[in-house]
Amino acid sequence: MSALREALRDLPDAVFADVLESEDEYLLVLDLPGVTADTIDVTVEGGRLRIDGQRTKDVPGEFTFVREDRSVFLDAELPLPPDTTGQGGEGTVENGVLELRLPKATAAPSTTIPIDGD
Repeated sequence: MSALREALRDLPDAVFADVLESEDEYLLVLDLPGVTADTIDVTVEGGRLRIDGQRTKDVPGEFTFVREDRSVFLDAELPLPPDTTGQGGEGTVENGVLELRLPKATAAPSTTIPIDGD
């Protein structure tokens, strides 16, 4: 999990992130102001969690930006902890807070493996 902690340090300064762990899952909480369920995509591939988000802005027509400090886009790729695959993961976003629940991979129950041969 240290690789995930290191990767979170590389996120833009405007993104605050917490990682929590229980016996069964990880909870990743990211503050992404202005992001909605329609403007964010989360995928898992090759042991990496990819988060693509866009902040929506409502700018009154008579105004233009003189200065803009917060990034409009988030394009982050984070390593998954070694004991999760992302399979069965769930995510919600509410008031600009993304919560991702990533179940830990569990070992299969005890089973006998048939062996064919002479």
